[in-house]
Amino acid sequence: MAKSTQAAKDGVGPETAGIPPLFVDRSFWGITATQFLGAFNDNLYKQTLLLMFVGVSLGGAEFDFQGPATIAFAVPFILFSGFAGYLSDRYRKRTVIVASKVAEIVVMVAATIGFVIHAQTGFTTFLLVYLVGVLFLMGSQSAFFGPGKYGVLPELFRKGDLPQANSLILMTTFVAVIFGSWLAGLLKENFEHQLWLVGLVAVGIGAVGTWTSTLLRKTPAVAPDLELEVDSLAIPGDVREVLGRDRQLLRALLATSYYWLAAAFVQLTVNVVGKNQLDLSDSATSLMVGAVSIGIAAGSALGAPLLGHKVRLLPPYIAGWFTIACMVVMAIPGFSLTHWLGYYGLVVVLMLVGASTAFFLIPLQVIIQIRPPQSLKGRIIATQNLMNWIGITAAGAVYFASSWVIDRLGWPPSWNYLCVAAVLVLMMLTVFPKADSADSAVDTDTSKRLRLARRRR
Repeated sequence: MAKSTQAAKDGVGPETAGIPPLFVDRSFWGITATQFLGAFNDNLYKQTLLLMFVGVSLGGAEFDFQGPATIAFAVPFILFSGFAGYLSDRYRKRTVIVASKVAEIVVMVAATIGFVIHAQTGFTTFLLVYLVGVLFLMGSQSAFFGPGKYGVLPELFRKGDLPQANSLILMTTFVAVIFGSWLAGLLKENFEHQLWLVGLVAVGIGAVGTWTSTLLRKTPAVAPDLELEVDSLAIPGDVREVLGRDRQLLRALLATSYYWLAAAFVQLTVNVVGKNQLDLSDSATSLMVGAVSIGIAAGSALGAPLLGHKVRLLPPYIAGWFTIACMVVMAIPGFSLTHWLGYYGLVVVLMLVGASTAFFLIPLQVIIQIRPPQSLKGRIIATQNLMNWIGITAAGAVYFASSWVIDRLGWPPSWNYLCVAAVLVLMMLTVFPKADSADSAVDTDTSKRLRLARRRR
């Protein structure tokens, strides 16, 4: 009886009897490697463009094009996440994942062509539109990859392994962000007129990622008879029903959306602070972006043993307020309008921000994975993607407005961090998940509660 009780707590039962332990499961290493390589490619290309777009010279004028570029990358998640969620529930998630990785190779070939044109002509209006268009295609590919990637985890692994699986996948993802962002700055600085090398590297990584995606164990489609309806392209009615009944799940979705808005805002601010306020090189600026990722990787590695097998709200609650404090600290400039923390001080604080990000996101991500009914997990993850990228799209617009005001007032770019802090305070006070007590374990049996509610009706 004791063994049976412990097995139930760990998520081991008849339906998971054939699933191997996490670290000897080929599917775990397959999804981890696939996510790592995909994140590497995204950040290699995106950070290269953001560094190029800090100062775009066209028609005798120079302007910062980071905000519009961020919007172009984010818009596909808003347009296509609903349809991607439908596909991930209607068909095998493994099939959707492999297909999206093949599409990644095609997009990276298009990126390589753009860099070849840049080497010949420099920036032109056509090339600017073309490179932003490739960003749009990259965002589209990622939009279709996301629901399958996170939705397949509860199908592949035992429930008790999900916090650890999410921690380790998040850790390796942000290791990829570190190296992708760092390599982008290094290649741009040393191969300014040979950026097609970035494209060739990305094509090769896309090919390897496609192979690793085939290592995933095949799981059946959870809703093979699901029909495509108009609301499937946004937020389906059954998803709205679940979110209407499960306020904890809805709050987790909203909180992560706010947090990703803030995270995108931070990356844009780090770039402009590094290049314009601290007068750093592209590689040094990219290392500042990488500092956040180092912190996330470290926080994710610590998250697996510290968070354990239960989902508790106290760690993300503390992490949210700690991140706000870091934003306020980084907003303060130096007397010479550089920065009072200096380059290395900022790197340390950004690493702390990254660590707190891991402790904020991991518990909420597990809530989003395990609370919905099995047949809705793909569409719930798609809804999360939709909401997160609405937040990231808003970050581009809010950054543009905030930077415009700060520039007109003659303030240094670091004051943008105060706007980030304001966004996070709003999130913590309005939509952060609530529990009976700050450290209560979150109930995850949404399916049972929904069935009971329907019976009562």
